[in-house]
Amino acid sequence: MGIHVIKMPDIGEGIAEVELVVWRVQQGDAVTEDQILADVMTDKATIEIPSPVAGTVLALGGTAGQVMAVGSELIRIEVAGKGNASGVTIAAKPATAAAPPPAAPPPATSAPITAAAPINIPAPSITTTAHTAPPARQAGEKPIASPALRRRAWEMGIELQYVQGSGAAGRIMQQDLDAYVARGASPHGVSDNAMRYQERHDEEALPVIGLRRKIAQKMQEAKRRIPHFTYVEEIDMTELEALRTRLNAQSGAARGRLTLLPLLMRAVVLGVRDFPQINARFDDDAGIVTRYSAVHIGIATQTDAGLVVPVLRHAEARDLWSSAAEVTRLAAAARSGKALREELSGSTITITSLGALGGIVSTPVINHPEVAIVGVNRMVLRPMIRAGAMVPRQMMNLSSSFDHRVVDGMHAAEFIQALRGYLECPATLFVE
Repeated sequence: MGIHVIKMPDIGEGIAEVELVVWRVQQGDAVTEDQILADVMTDKATIEIPSPVAGTVLALGGTAGQVMAVGSELIRIEVAGKGNASGVTIAAKPATAAAPPPAAPPPATSAPITAAAPINIPAPSITTTAHTAPPARQAGEKPIASPALRRRAWEMGIELQYVQGSGAAGRIMQQDLDAYVARGASPHGVSDNAMRYQERHDEEALPVIGLRRKIAQKMQEAKRRIPHFTYVEEIDMTELEALRTRLNAQSGAARGRLTLLPLLMRAVVLGVRDFPQINARFDDDAGIVTRYSAVHIGIATQTDAGLVVPVLRHAEARDLWSSAAEVTRLAAAARSGKALREELSGSTITITSLGALGGIVSTPVINHPEVAIVGVNRMVLRPMIRAGAMVPRQMMNLSSSFDHRVVDGMHAAEFIQALRGYLECPATLFVE
């Protein structure tokens, strides 16, 4: 038997280090050739690392969230034959260091929980003479439970400190919570209504790794390096929405349904012809602004892992339906984690939207090293005065940010007014 050492591969593009996001195998696992061992992340994409050999995992070279240099040892596998590291002795990993067994998956009825910061709500004092059940663990000892179970317990008004866990290391399982409820127990012997207002002391520390870390770094870098200013304008979308509805009725079944995005992209393509300084990237280290005739539009896309920006290339050469189809494809690839590195880089201007949650005004962060981002807010039906009469109109704000080092305020305002002209008179979108 021999040992095969797999090192962090050179992914190319001058990348010197990558982040280890997740292990797909553990010490002692049997692996086959081409089986995925781990996921690593560069600045642009998540890459799967396959095994070139079959064997048994002897040692892992890093932990999830660790940044590793290209060429560093990733994993050691015991193989039949000589291997590529014969004569190397591998110390056995202590049993106490083995990873705990995974928690049982929550039932389908469990509500999801996001990694948002906890919200502390001042609780009124509750006085009761009822019997108080003793806690299931010592003071200061934190209960171990999954996020889904914590959410369920919170909704039920149950303090996990008082629930006995049957899982590994005292982990509280769904059946433990069910049994606690079935016994009719309450953490302080108070009524269900009072339980809703009890003090809570649960805390959950979540490591910022993987895509979440990359997002944090990119946003921090963009805000640190770019002096943002935001310009907001109100757009009457009534005529554009009427056109979109008509086009979908006529061609939606055969060519696909249009959203607002392809029409807005068309307006951006036309707008940057008169304002080339908007469709640009600024290398502030070299002091060079590069303006582009090609319009590569980044589409800010929310995924389960976080925000990514796939790129629709050459929007200037696409019609509405081609743009719509490509946006759909890119969004699906991004949300499934299958987007290629080249599909996540190279944008010259970005569009961002929160859809129905778009609010009235936002201050979008520029996608460095670009110099502009166009933000779409929520569309609402409002009474407006037109020709002296009050009429209902579909209104929407554009909240767009610019790099004030290379884009003057007047030019930014003129650019947005140009977009407004195209969107309020949609026939001009198709007049060259």
